[in-house]
Amino acid sequence: MFLNVLVATDGSAHAERALAEAIDIVRASHGRLTIVTSLMRPSPWVAAAAAGAGAIQHPEECESESQAILRAAERQVPQDVPVTICLRREPIRDVLLEAARSGKHDLIVMGSRGRGTVRSTVLGSVSHHVLHHSPIPVLIVHATLEDQERHEAAFEAAREAARAADRESADADDPAPVADGR
Repeated sequence: MFLNVLVATDGSAHAERALAEAIDIVRASHGRLTIVTSLMRPSPWVAAAAAGAGAIQHPEECESESQAILRAAERQVPQDVPVTICLRREPIRDVLLEAARSGKHDLIVMGSRGRGTVRSTVLGSVSHHVLHHSPIPVLIVHATLEDQERHEAAFEAAREAARAADRESADADDPAPVADGR
């Protein structure tokens, strides 16, 4: 029986599926859920490419995005499930292993993109690393194709809503036209 479940989230379809599984486990055991994420920072390769394109994400934007991901995950948890959210600044794999070693959690639940052995070796795999170094059980969850499609549609709708809000805000900031009395 798992009473203290730690679930990692990054806003992906795989993470959402992992959260759903973690909620089911916690409800069945009348336990407690902790949702954790780390500041979303682009990898050095992505950052270098973005710098060349002039599209570097500022630290405030990284923190805001990470907070939004945590809050969205928290809203998915039913009222009868005790939940704690945690935003950390260290790399997520270090955060998860530190939490596993602390003795406060019985299980780690996390999503995996399923890159495969070769790509995971080259690109790195958080789930693979945590699975092989954690002193407590780790449940790796993969999203279904339907989960991924639903997530992408919701993400696009949220992005369009944010663009509309930005346009409204920009329009509100523009001064009203002044009549010239002609």
